[in-house]
Amino acid sequence: MDTVGEGLEEALQKAFTRPVPKSAGAQMRYLVKQLKGTRAAAELLGITQRTVERYVKDQIRKPRRELAERLEREVRRRWQPQIRARAKQQAATRTGLVIDTRARFGYTAAPGTTDDPRLRHLTVALPPEYAARLFDAQEAGAGERQLRDIAADGLGEIYFRDRGRRAYGLDVEFTDVEHVEFDL
Repeated sequence: MDTVGEGLEEALQKAFTRPVPKSAGAQMRYLVKQLKGTRAAAELLGITQRTVERYVKDQIRKPRRELAERLEREVRRRWQPQIRARAKQQAATRTGLVIDTRARFGYTAAPGTTDDPRLRHLTVALPPEYAARLFDAQEAGAGERQLRDIAADGLGEIYFRDRGRRAYGLDVEFTDVEHVEFDL
């Protein structure tokens, strides 16, 4: 993963207790049930209502690649909403998140210190307040830049400033992300 939003979504999917439906027909039936109708599913996927009905009845079994990707993405976004909500709640109140990233970290600090950005690989446990901020921002529709800023705040506070015990006033920049992964 190279985006914070995708990393958060992947972490939540690790909490699933049942596998996501594999076949196009099963995925389409689930989506129709969640959206309460074939018309809504057709509008979401950008296909005709009749095509949705044919997938539901297993008259069409193999969707073209673009449709298969959209269908799987939409089903994954809606799969096991209660499990997803419980995992978010637990991370935001009790356990926090573990972030594993390889990115360029730069910072502004006091004069006389080195502030040249450099590539680092970090694995840091973020406390629940940062997990809550990340999930709340994601639900509110925050962009990747805002999610990265929240993650940079968390990494700066926990890793670089050690919860206020050192590097007072250090502002961390989180750029050139090569890899970012979250775990609950």
